[in-house]
Amino acid sequence: MRGFVVTMDSQATDRPEAGEDAVQQRIDTSVPHSARIWNYWLGGKDNFAVDRAAGDQYRQVFPGVVDVARASRQFLVRSITFLAGEAGIRQFLDVGTGLPTANNTHEVAQRIAPDARIVYVDSDPLVLVHARALLVSAVEGRTAYIDADLRDPAAVIDEAGKTLDFDQPIGLILSGVMGHVPDYETARSITRQLLAPLSSGSYLSLNDGTSLLSPEMQQAQDDYNDTGATPYTLRSPDQIAGFFEGLELVEPGVVPCPQWRPDDAVDTPADIDAFGGVGRKH
Repeated sequence: MRGFVVTMDSQATDRPEAGEDAVQQRIDTSVPHSARIWNYWLGGKDNFAVDRAAGDQYRQVFPGVVDVARASRQFLVRSITFLAGEAGIRQFLDVGTGLPTANNTHEVAQRIAPDARIVYVDSDPLVLVHARALLVSAVEGRTAYIDADLRDPAAVIDEAGKTLDFDQPIGLILSGVMGHVPDYETARSITRQLLAPLSSGSYLSLNDGTSLLSPEMQQAQDDYNDTGATPYTLRSPDQIAGFFEGLELVEPGVVPCPQWRPDDAVDTPADIDAFGGVGRKH
């Protein structure tokens, strides 16, 4: 785990955050950061010049990356809509949530189920600074933010248990984050450890980038990884499907993100280097 763990809930947003100065000091603006670049591609304002420069450089090599970012976000929205609606899930654990944009997990879930509980997990100090924006819960529900590292699933589960009931089904969200764990077997192990304490009837929603269709995306990613930023590993669709081993895949399975239960909001090409799926734990 990097740094420390801070848990804040929607009922505590009227008091100052402890350690905010220390958190501010952890923000490194000398190298680009994937969450801030993603925010830039999605039209957000929570980014710095170094992020915009890296994002523009990536886009010059692979112009389709903005479509990939949009497709990933739209998949997230549709999968949460399915989970909160058809699947009846009322608890969500969103690991590696990144910076707030439109249609955050709690907003989508609580539009359908105002009593839904959501725990966000991230280790980016800029996300912690913006935690108040994430924590605007519906009155009936609750949101919490954990400053913790994906690579320490035991700490994530321990802290999430202060808000979520692990005896009831939970929707685990891993949206565009597992590439931060370069070793595939380690990444799968982390996913299994996060799923293990979840009750029967829980779900995993996972999507990530590939380089199946566009070699330019792999080149752009290699160039980004050489900047000194935290590297990101693109994987094959079969490897992404491997994260769902032991789960019952929801139709249509692991597919390009725009092809997973598309609706009128899909505005990207159907074939794209972003694959995702949703699986149910028995």
